[in-house]
Amino acid sequence: MINRLVDRFGKTGFAALSSVIWALPMAAWAGSADLSPVDRTATPTIALTIGVVMLVVWFVLIASLRRVHMTPRQRRFDIGQMSPSEKRWTLGCAAFATGLIAWLNAAATVDWGPLGSAIGSGEIGPIVFAAVLALFAIAMVAGIAFTWRKESQAFSRRARA
Repeated sequence: MINRLVDRFGKTGFAALSSVIWALPMAAWAGSADLSPVDRTATPTIALTIGVVMLVVWFVLIASLRRVHMTPRQRRFDIGQMSPSEKRWTLGCAAFATGLIAWLNAAATVDWGPLGSAIGSGEIGPIVFAAVLALFAIAMVAGIAFTWRKESQAFSRRARA
């Protein structure tokens, strides 16, 4: 199974996809660590332990990639094959995706009740704050779409060459 995935996505693509096994538990740990002091129901040590164990598993998995054989062909996310333009657009897309993930993580761990009641009472500061938060999320989604399209065009040029 690993050989098929590495052959399909390349070593870089496989490393990125497989990082989910430790990134999700770490995100759960971050969210539960924020909530734990407030309600005393979350147990962040469980999520942290799972995340750290899976990070070690991921390191072992990545270290074993040098023994995996890949058929020579063009792969979209193989850093060694990417043109400088592809690398730039991929980095930009990753930056926008990181911004959106950070926004979602923050949104998931905040009590929005006070902001909602402040907006309902017509206070200008909270309304502006909510508008800025919405604009940030829209900018991140638009940035992802734009940079993904540009990266796709750069890959198409490389694949045709």
